[in-house]
Amino acid sequence: MGSPLFERKPLKLLLQEMEHGEGRLKRVLGPWQLTALGIGAIIGAGIFVATGAAAHDLAGPALMMSYVVAGITCVFAALCYAEFASMAPVAGSAYTYAYATLGEMFAWIIGWDLVLEYAVGSATVANGWSSYFQSVLAKFGIALPVLLSSGPWKYDEGFLLPNSVAEYQGAQVTQKALKAEEGRPEGIYWVLAADHATLGAKGTPVGLSGDPAVESQLQKQQRARFNLPAVLIVALVTFILVKGIQESARFNAMMVFIKVAAVLFVILVGAFFINPDNWKPFAPYGWSGVSFFGIHLAGQTNAKGEPVGMLAGAAIIFFAYIGFDAVSTQAEEARRPKKDVPFGIIASLLVCTVLYIAVVAVLTGMVTYDQLDVNAPVSDAFAKAGLPWAEFIIAAAGVAGITSVLLVMLLSAPRVFLAMARDGLVPKRFFASVHPRFQTPWKSTIAIGACVALAAGLLPIEALLHLTNIGTLLAFVIVCSAVLVMRRTNPEVERPFRCPMVPLVPALGILCCLVLMFSLPPANWWRLAVWLALGLGIYFLYGRHHSVMARMRREGRTPG
Repeated sequence: MGSPLFERKPLKLLLQEMEHGEGRLKRVLGPWQLTALGIGAIIGAGIFVATGAAAHDLAGPALMMSYVVAGITCVFAALCYAEFASMAPVAGSAYTYAYATLGEMFAWIIGWDLVLEYAVGSATVANGWSSYFQSVLAKFGIALPVLLSSGPWKYDEGFLLPNSVAEYQGAQVTQKALKAEEGRPEGIYWVLAADHATLGAKGTPVGLSGDPAVESQLQKQQRARFNLPAVLIVALVTFILVKGIQESARFNAMMVFIKVAAVLFVILVGAFFINPDNWKPFAPYGWSGVSFFGIHLAGQTNAKGEPVGMLAGAAIIFFAYIGFDAVSTQAEEARRPKKDVPFGIIASLLVCTVLYIAVVAVLTGMVTYDQLDVNAPVSDAFAKAGLPWAEFIIAAAGVAGITSVLLVMLLSAPRVFLAMARDGLVPKRFFASVHPRFQTPWKSTIAIGACVALAAGLLPIEALLHLTNIGTLLAFVIVCSAVLVMRRTNPEVERPFRCPMVPLVPALGILCCLVLMFSLPPANWWRLAVWLALGLGIYFLYGRHHSVMARMRREGRTPG
């Protein structure tokens, strides 16, 4: 008999539970609703911001090819997700797939990892929503009190800084960590919070924090204490999610319609202002740009020694695709999960890839890559084309885009906990509780919503942001590996959707994801290790002893 830690949950048992288990979720989602959920999770305001910054700093017009490379990498993982979702259309996503193929402990690790991905991602997105919403208010001359505009701390270049603002010679300044440059030591500086006619552009340092000569000139110093907009949007989305999956899907569809319409506006209107000469040179930073654990291997580097180029751009913007995997967590709520979930996963990924490439083509065609405004590239490009009013359309799309991302992330985390609770790995009475009227996992939705709201309102979430990146890649590796295992151990199982070219596609998915994981800074690996160590502690103290599989072993029953 093998170790209980690696005991697999038979696929037959999974399917039996799906058909006859208690507390099932309502099957109401069709293929287009699932596709909209995928698009809602993938496309955020980053399509209007991160795309411009990546083109300016990393790849130039070749960022179009960066999106192709990143999209192909995601397709490998998406095809594997689609096969599993058609075989076992239950809540849980990669957690459930790992339990059926790699065993209980691996399932716990990936489930714990997914909860982190969705929870931290939700808090980060809520913070982003707050910033974007406040920037929209500013266009109408409305400003929130500093006290309620952000959390008390911010994370910057490895430093934990107070979230303070002040006035310096009539200009608003804030604190920022700056690396050493010629004539300026590394340290915490007061920098301009906005462009100033005499002192310089936004981000220009005016003096070292703690320097008496600088501090004596600071006036009206205030410190933020609580991010009220972030908390309110999390509360609103949590309420919608508790009310029901159909209401959530309708709200998401409305948000997706607004942001896709705005993206199409940018593409179709911007196309009339493209100058093909702006695409030359096409790859100013080269075609490579590869590192391994922070060690440069190939291609050009920037002033900080970090790789730049088309492949470096792919490693960074890969995370613009994160979200398609969330479709598989809604498998239990799909009307025809064996057909509709694979459709939703692949369709959302293809739609977003085309939109991303088109936006890059328009942006770099309207303005040369080195003239793009890294903070507001789309607004700036349209202003230069004589269309400054487009800024308001883009702002509305940004708020809608972030709202739908937050909804899908907060929708997904309770579904993973639901699957883990059904297996006894976390308390079933709480996390597997399904509302008798709304048929949603309401207790865990409210609990996760409350934790996310507190984190978004008070904590410097930026410090944990990259954990969502490495955690998602780990989940992709697990799912691609699981397809290889399941093809060998359960070749006879019905597969309404089959991943093509096995073992090539899963193997390429594993390889591409590992390359991107190793390209991330070592600090991300240490943070992931700490989180997983905490999770394993909970597993050995609680999950291992309360799991359904362990109880069946003690009772002498054979699983499945």
